[in-house]
Order: sequence, then C-alpha cells, then structure tokens
Amino acid sequence: IQWIFPAMQIRKTKEMVLVNGLGLGGSTAISAGNALRMDGRLRALGIDLDAEFAEIYREVPITTAHQERWREPTRRLYAACREMGLGPQPLPKMGEYAHCTHCGRCTFGCPAGVKWDSRRFLHAAVDRGARLITGCRVERVIVEGGRATGVIARQGWRRHFFRADLVVLAAGGFATPAILQRSGIGCEPRLFVDPVLCVSAPWPDVGLCREVEMPFVVQQGPIIISPYFDYLSFFFNQAWSYPAKNILTLMIKLADESDGEVVGARVHKRLTPTDKEHLAEGVRLCTEILRRFGVEGKTFLGTVNAGHPGGSLPLTGREAATLHHDHLPRNLYVADATLLPAALGNPAILTIMALAKRVAKECVGL
Repeated sequence: IQWIFPAMQIRKTKEMVLVNGLGLGGSTAISAGNALRMDGRLRALGIDLDAEFAEIYREVPITTAHQERWREPTRRLYAACREMGLGPQPLPKMGEYAHCTHCGRCTFGCPAGVKWDSRRFLHAAVDRGARLITGCRVERVIVEGGRATGVIARQGWRRHFFRADLVVLAAGGFATPAILQRSGIGCEPRLFVDPVLCVSAPWPDVGLCREVEMPFVVQQGPIIISPYFDYLSFFFNQAWSYPAKNILTLMIKLADESDGEVVGARVHKRLTPTDKEHLAEGVRLCTEILRRFGVEGKTFLGTVNAGHPGGSLPLTGREAATLHHDHLPRNLYVADATLLPAALGNPAILTIMALAKRVAKECVGL
C-alpha cells in the first residue's frame, strides 16, 4: 500500500483502515481541502474561537468557485439530494479553485497547486527566521524538574536532542498521544477517527474520479454524505473492479463514538453497535440517492477507512481559558485534534487551525 500512497501512514485494524499524512503539511497536503467551521462542542465548553476563525478567513483563500465547473453527474447528484429534502450545500474549499483542473487528485497533493495546505504557513515561518528540520520523527519529550526541556528525535539511525524553552506537539491524533506516553505523560483511553464508508454503483463514463473531491455535503445528524472517489477502495477492494471512470460513488462520514485508544505504537479502534447503526442508515440513504440518480442494478460498498483521529487528551471546561491540561508541564502544549472533546464527523482542518492559533497565542506570554 505504501508505495501507492507514499505521503500516508496506513494502519489496519479488524474493522477499518486508518490513515494519516506524513511529511510537510501533514494531513492538510492529502486532504480534500474543505473549510467548514465545526467548533460547537468547543464553544459549549466556553472556548470562543471567533477571533481565530476571522484570522483564518483573512489569511487563507476560501471559496465555492468550484461549483461553477461541476461535471454533470455531480449536478445530478446535487439535484437528487435537493429533491429528497436533504439540504445539500456546496463545500467551501481552501485554495484558488477558480483554477481547479478537476483532475480528481485532491488527496494526492493537488498536482495543479490549487489547494491550500499548511506548508504555506511553514514557508512564512522560515522566511521569518524559523529553522525547519525534516526527515526526523520526534520520539519523546524530555521533562526535567516539571518542565519540558526539549525533544528526542530520530533521524535515520541517529537520535538527536533538540533543546527548547517551549514545546508544542502537533503530530496528529495518532502520533501526539504516542509521544506523550513515551514521555511518561498519560492520555485517556479514548479515540475517535471519523470512519468513511462509500456506497457505489457501476455507471458508464460517470467520471467522478475526475471531479473535485467532496464538492457538496449533506448533513444528517451523526453522518455526512458527499460524492467522493475512494482510492483506497479502488486499489484494494475487489468489489471496485471497474474502470475508475465507471464508478459512481457517495461517501458516508461518521462522527463515531470514542471507543478506542492509542497504546504506544499501536492503535486500537472499534466500531460500536451505535456506530454500525448510523453507517447502516447512511448506506440506506446513499442507496436511495443513487436510485434517484437512475441506478437500478446492484450497489457495492467500499472499505471502511478513517483519517480524522483525535480525542485522546480532550479539553474540558477547566482548560477553556488556557487550552492547557493541568497534568502537562507548564511549557508543553498540544495543538491538534488530540484536544477535541468528540468526533466532528466533518472536515476538521479549519477547526483545528483555529484551535492551534489560540494555543499559539497562549504560548506567546510564556
């Protein structure tokens, strides 16, 4: 699998495939570029991110311009959802989508360079004097006298100690808990991942593999539905043994229960009975949308996969003011989805960015 998806780390459990981004930009580089604000749970804890979202809207181009160039099958799916009263909405995207070539390779890093990703922030930081070190993995944080003094990172066969007055972990919902555990700092035995399941049907020359990924979204409680060509299923699921251009497909994304955990280098994740019920309802709804589109024959399912891990060190009302957990050293912060109290079941990047901006502001005064 790795040679096909070199920018992804891929794990397997009994019930699903788990993925996350590797390298500069992390998962933003292999995302669909969606820009939805999903901070309701954080606001309920007393965490107000209005200022941070406003900053993002000024700094990052966000648009629905891709709608003007949707292919006919996408327009028909959108119309079918409207006829069913599902309230589909075009998905805002981060980038200059007026120049999108509709190659369908958003999650392969956007060859056209249209999609925004966090490497642009990295370039800005380097221009201002930051030192960017690549090709290494942080193993643990060194804590001495109740303070973080730096990190141990592995680069090839060698380990290096990087001294720091302040340490911010933003390695993602799988890696951040593992780093904390190796540093002697416990996390909670909980993990959500936003599982994805695609419902598909053969349809000659439908060409969704050449459409912008996730052009619109239907919100249905704990699930969302969106057109999405699932390359993991296409390459590794025998049911998808059709030419890519002949596969009509809808994605279900689920806000799953946090039944799972990261234990060292291993990830344990299960679908609960409630999760399975919600996915089954999503399959029923997608099947009906495909019927409205015109599908009369069989449908087939993709491989359950997930790439939105988080929740192992969730924020509570106690941390609303500082976004800093009491059992972390004062100069050690976390700034990724590990902090989210529950699964979003939606594109998460914009909300994580706002949360990270707020963490950065808290760090300035240290």
